[in-house]
Amino acid sequence: MALFLIFALGLLGVAALIAPPLWRRYRRHQLAKQPFPQAWRRILRRRVPQIAQLPADLQMRLKGLIQVFLAEKPIIGCGDLEVTDEMRVTIAAQACLPLLGVTRGMYPNLRQVLLYPGAFVVDRPVNAPGGVMQDQRRALAGESWVQGQVLLSWRDVVMGAADPADGQNVVVHEFAHQLDQLKGFANGAPLLKSRAAYERWSRVMAAEYQALQWRSAQGDAGLLSAYGATDPAEFFAVASEVFFEQPREMAALHPALYGELAGYYRLDPLSWN
Repeated sequence: MALFLIFALGLLGVAALIAPPLWRRYRRHQLAKQPFPQAWRRILRRRVPQIAQLPADLQMRLKGLIQVFLAEKPIIGCGDLEVTDEMRVTIAAQACLPLLGVTRGMYPNLRQVLLYPGAFVVDRPVNAPGGVMQDQRRALAGESWVQGQVLLSWRDVVMGAADPADGQNVVVHEFAHQLDQLKGFANGAPLLKSRAAYERWSRVMAAEYQALQWRSAQGDAGLLSAYGATDPAEFFAVASEVFFEQPREMAALHPALYGELAGYYRLDPLSWN
């Protein structure tokens, strides 16, 4: 009897571990199947013109991801900002672009998006003369925190979505950081499938990062923003923006970098238009 009870409790424990992921998968499947609201379609056409460039199957997948994202990730207004459906759908559409190839758990560490009307001010420690650490105030368009928040400026969200070919998209940038931070910190090397994949990634990214640092020092960063030369984590986020918005140029000028990002995101934006 005692052995049976222990066995039964063990089965219950296993079921408790298995049930939440299965239920989450089922719920997400049901959410993604729901009809996409017509009002949201109009928002996408008006605010996120890049969506029209996607193949029909990816457009359908993106709409399903948007519905799951908005059901799971609250978007909270800051600075007296009242969040509307237009804001929510515009952010979700861009945040889900990096998930089109593989969802990777739908940003499992993300608990909420904090949305400001415009650039927001943060204090950051910097090295002052004499080796003393001091807080420096900076105005930012976006930021991703390991603790589970993404901070965004609505003004910059709109600007990033309006021109899908300028290589600048604050939402893609910050959500690339979220993917990088899945391991608990950001270093420009997101979770990959194998040691060989890490070795190839490190070789390509290090070469491209060093080349960008050199070009930036000469005053000509080229296709990639000089901000990507800040550190490897920023390089990955900046490169991700260009990958989604200027794939043709990246494939021509940085083919190895394009290949690594295409393999990681499991997408080929070159085929989208």
